[in-house]
Amino acid sequence: MLKRLKSLQNNQGFMKYFKNTSWLFGEKILRMVIGLFVGIWVARYLGPEQFGLFSYAQSFVGLFAAVATLGLDGIVVRELVKDESRRDELIGTAFWLKVMGAFCVLLILAIAVNFTSNDSYTNTLVFIIASATIFQSFNVIDFYFQSKVLSRYVVYANVISLLLSSIVKVALILSDAPLIAFAWVILFDSVVLAFGFIYFYIYHSIHDISIDSKFKIQNSKFNKSIALELLRDSWPLVVLSMAAMVYAKIDQVMILEMIDAKSNGLYSASNRIYDVLVAFSPILAYSFQAALINSHKQSIKRFENRLIMLYSFAIWTILPISIIISIYSHEIIDIVFGESYLGAGEALQIYIFCAVFAFIGGVSSRWFIIYNYQKYMTFYLILSAILNIVLNLYMIPKYGIYGASIASLISFSVSAIFSNVLTRRTYRNFELQIISFAYPIIYFLKIIKLNYLKK
Repeated sequence: MLKRLKSLQNNQGFMKYFKNTSWLFGEKILRMVIGLFVGIWVARYLGPEQFGLFSYAQSFVGLFAAVATLGLDGIVVRELVKDESRRDELIGTAFWLKVMGAFCVLLILAIAVNFTSNDSYTNTLVFIIASATIFQSFNVIDFYFQSKVLSRYVVYANVISLLLSSIVKVALILSDAPLIAFAWVILFDSVVLAFGFIYFYIYHSIHDISIDSKFKIQNSKFNKSIALELLRDSWPLVVLSMAAMVYAKIDQVMILEMIDAKSNGLYSASNRIYDVLVAFSPILAYSFQAALINSHKQSIKRFENRLIMLYSFAIWTILPISIIISIYSHEIIDIVFGESYLGAGEALQIYIFCAVFAFIGGVSSRWFIIYNYQKYMTFYLILSAILNIVLNLYMIPKYGIYGASIASLISFSVSAIFSNVLTRRTYRNFELQIISFAYPIIYFLKIIKLNYLKK
């Protein structure tokens, strides 16, 4: 075992990817810790009503934010890896596409707000937050660093942005600032991050002697043929991203429209506890992706056994935690957010179980990708988003935020598990998921049987 670890340590390729992943993992933990504490402080300061209005504005923008990204992230990274000689044109084209996408978001929002009951103050919050998407166009520099396995520069920029915005938020709380100031912080955060990416891109281009050409800003120009090529590959991801955002954010928008801002603040507080629990779900899925792909190449049986173990690990790690949080939901809300948020405990009792299906869905997405069934995954996500809207229309007027939690739990379970029964090709995934629920029991019975046979 020690020899194997030593050989891996001497493997330059392995260490390069290991260090890259470590940087990302460390930044994720730091963001979660600082974001959790500062986010809770902001929520306690604003109170349920203002926090509900703030969460609504963010969720409303989030419904259309996928248009700004244009699904380019993975596509641009892929193209940069394939042909680095097109670096400047790819980054320049992706940048201007994202800028155009950001202005499209602002235009769509200008139309969409006319179909809401928003007052002018709420709309101001929406457009300040939406303006951040323009500066998020500079995230294209992140694509370059991903393609070069140089995530430390991305982490530097993100950490600087995180620390500065957190300091500003604390200063606003201590100075009794109004709600609108916290909306400006979101825009400020995007501006700082954009300048961070630009600085580290230029720094890397000047100081890294291993690259063939130095960075020249004039080379980062828009190329029409590259733009069409990128959009042709990315448009299905835009549909998927929009469905995912509707699926994740629509309940908060509907609660404010159908009840009030205070109720949305309570519901948003329960979501924050959920967010902490599922923060590592993407890491779990991506960490085991290579192992699943390799086992699939070897044999289907080996692949399915690994998948069952991964499903089972996700289920039986998160389910007990969810049960404990559900039982003590009111006490947790009281300790974390204060007495003014006590009504959120009712929603948290149900909503926290969505975490189980979020982890199952994260693992399941690897299954869809390995079999190249992304179109089914997109269809199931759209179906679940529609189901969530329909259920909310019925459940929210009748049961309030408790009803919204039930609607979310049902739609999460359909997206992650039960939608797989709709087609013959994905039914096997459903079978594997059901087996995973019983896997610890089956394993325990096998041990008992072996011990009995030995006697």
